[in-house]
Amino acid sequence: MTNVSEIKQKTKQIIKKHKSNKSALIAVLQDIQEAFNYLPKEALKTASNMMKVPMSRVYEAATFYTAFSLKPRGKHIVKVCKGTACHVRGAAILQDRFETTLGIKPGETTKDGTFSLETVNCVGACALGPVVVIDTDYHGQVTINKVDKIIKKINEEGAQQ
Repeated sequence: MTNVSEIKQKTKQIIKKHKSNKSALIAVLQDIQEAFNYLPKEALKTASNMMKVPMSRVYEAATFYTAFSLKPRGKHIVKVCKGTACHVRGAAILQDRFETTLGIKPGETTKDGTFSLETVNCVGACALGPVVVIDTDYHGQVTINKVDKIIKKINEEGAQQ
């Protein structure tokens, strides 16, 4: 877990990279999210102060875009596409399998902090449906059996590091 002073220090570096430019707020929030995997309150406060943007404006941007999270998320983000093409090809069944396998519901993170589960409206890969995106990797034509293999592979890779 990152402490408050580390969060503030890293956030200051990110903001300096953007030259404290108010119009770079979204880019700053993206970089903060990339650094911490969510938007810590301390980082938002630091951004507000350094960029001279009201906290209400920072919070507005942070909550408007679904790509941002105000809650700590797992090391790996599992996004199950629930768009029409994926839905008709069994996305709900895949979501159920991820929930059972990981022991969490959408919007939650596993106790060990390894996985967070999310649903998204569309990932733009309809021909590959049903699609699951884990971090930046797209998995197309996912089946229940593939869910277990994907999770197992990620866990094995994590154990090797």
